[in-house]
Amino acid sequence: MVANIKREKLRFTDGLMDYLQLVDYRLAETAAEKDKIYQFRYKSYLRENTIDKDSSERFSDDYDQMDNCWIFGIDYQDQLASSIRIHVATSEQPKSPSLDVFPDIVFPLLESGHKIIDPTRFVADSSTTNFFPVLPFLTFRLACMASDYFDADYCLIPVNAIHSSFYQRIFGLTPIGEPRHYPSLKSPICLMKANVSTLWDGLIEQYPVFRSTFTERRMLFEKSSGIVQGVNDHHFNINRLPDEKQLN
Repeated sequence: MVANIKREKLRFTDGLMDYLQLVDYRLAETAAEKDKIYQFRYKSYLRENTIDKDSSERFSDDYDQMDNCWIFGIDYQDQLASSIRIHVATSEQPKSPSLDVFPDIVFPLLESGHKIIDPTRFVADSSTTNFFPVLPFLTFRLACMASDYFDADYCLIPVNAIHSSFYQRIFGLTPIGEPRHYPSLKSPICLMKANVSTLWDGLIEQYPVFRSTFTERRMLFEKSSGIVQGVNDHHFNINRLPDEKQLN
């Protein structure tokens, strides 16, 4: 029984590398590119009954316009299939969604000089994930690459409270604080914490797909505006790693 489970897990993790070749990561920088993602977000959240209907049929907020924000779309078969938003929070540029919702937890970390990756607005097309279930893993790979590229100390992941056990069980993430109300969302949100320098260790053996090169990370995170915050210019350390699933 145990041997069969191990074989199934091995088959799944090995297959992730093959599936990686089927998706394209795109940084949304223009108004049109972002608007497409706002519409995609709206449909995804509305389908999950996480937000109320809105006549604009778009879902965005002020965080989308911040300089320390990266918004990505992930294409599968030339169609937008998922999206994720990433903020890089530092003491010099602290604003991020998690800081405003969990200030008592996040602010002391920033005040101590720690750099934080704050991935939010993780949405995926349900019809695509039904036959392409690895999509959440491939999407959250971006948060892992950001953690390495910006040499972050922590990755703080706000997730729907009902999904927190998944993150804890699969990736060993630690829930910190009680679930709280999150702006514009109906469901309470739980903050999960990953210490990049320790928790990532060993996960590469489970999920080799989270490997990346500096060139790939630079192509994704260097904006046309030239805004880059303290990048880590080495190739991906095989002893540092990632996590994932549907967060917020």
